[in-house]
Amino acid sequence: MTNRLYYEDSYLTSFTSHVVRCEAVNETDSVVYLDESAFYPTSGGQPFDTGLINGLKVTDVFVDRDGDVAHRIEGFLEPGTKVDCLIDWARRFDHMQQHAGEHMLAGSVYRQFGGKTIGLHLGHSDSSIDVELPGGRTRLEPEELQSLEDDVNQRIQNDEKIRCWFPDAEELERLPLRKAPAVTEHVRVVQIGNDEFCACGGTHPSSAGQIGLVKIIDARPSKGKLRLTFLCGNRAYLHYRKCFDTVKQLSSVLSAEEDKLTAAAEELMQRFKDVQYLLNRAKARMAVDAVKTAAQKTVSPKGFCVVKYVFEEIGFEALKEAASEITRQPDAVALLASKEGQSTLLLFARSEGLSFDMNKLLKETVKITGGKGGGTGEFARGSSPDARALDLAESALLQDGGNQ
Repeated sequence: MTNRLYYEDSYLTSFTSHVVRCEAVNETDSVVYLDESAFYPTSGGQPFDTGLINGLKVTDVFVDRDGDVAHRIEGFLEPGTKVDCLIDWARRFDHMQQHAGEHMLAGSVYRQFGGKTIGLHLGHSDSSIDVELPGGRTRLEPEELQSLEDDVNQRIQNDEKIRCWFPDAEELERLPLRKAPAVTEHVRVVQIGNDEFCACGGTHPSSAGQIGLVKIIDARPSKGKLRLTFLCGNRAYLHYRKCFDTVKQLSSVLSAEEDKLTAAAEELMQRFKDVQYLLNRAKARMAVDAVKTAAQKTVSPKGFCVVKYVFEEIGFEALKEAASEITRQPDAVALLASKEGQSTLLLFARSEGLSFDMNKLLKETVKITGGKGGGTGEFARGSSPDARALDLAESALLQDGGNQ
């Protein structure tokens, strides 16, 4: 069984060891087993360490089925070789910050809201926990999230001590663990301050102050639970710097003080909506004029009229306005389209007195042309990569002669 040095010292980044065995994976890679190792293997939601073993790059570290720590490397080493090992400290310390921050956040959720953490993921760019809240809640209010952040970051400012150790069975029984351990033997406990106790085999800093900062960046329901996504330490600092730079740029673009950006953005959006409304009305008038003067009109032997026209990027509202103009007339069917990039927006409508099923007509048409859509018997909309949909629809109408 590999002697795991990181249990004793999370700050150990260089050490010597001996190769117990080396198993080839392919022509270039192998899995190496050492008699003792400070490389952390993927477990408990925390990713593996990377680094070098005798100058060979470590690309994965995991626990095999026998409980030994396995190191995948780019290269090969002879059994018995004494090796110099170096851990990527930046990656290790980042994981230490994220994992300790997770403990503090999960502990605060438990103390304040009775939430039980049932899942942890330390990702490359952010981390998350899944929380089961009493009463089936899947959301926290903004002020509740702020209360979590305030509590955790105050404890970080207090630089509460972090202790990791293997208590004996008697001591373990007395400890107020936040949740039951996942193992029954060799239980390792992490203590932060005086009220956060949790079984954990991960790596952590020696005090909370080294976490620096914890920031919740997202909170949403996920599979019947609450998922909190957060950043700790340098990740939180880089996120703050990015947000700060963005705010400064927006302040310059909108000519507004930072505390007035929201009002400035709302005013700008209202202006945009007003202009968009006027533009849509203008497009609608142009569409109506076009169908009056240039649309192809076909009168069927049964007396109903089919009006067909393809516009260039006028949008749905303008199509709807044009269709309304057409179907105000008795016995009229509007087959309209607007080319939108690589796709064609479709709108089928009929006068109130006709019995054609526009929903059925549209679905049958787009099924042939590879599109999608639907609606009601009187009005249907959809899209298709092929503008021939109008011709197909017209042919179906004229052939069926009103038996849709």
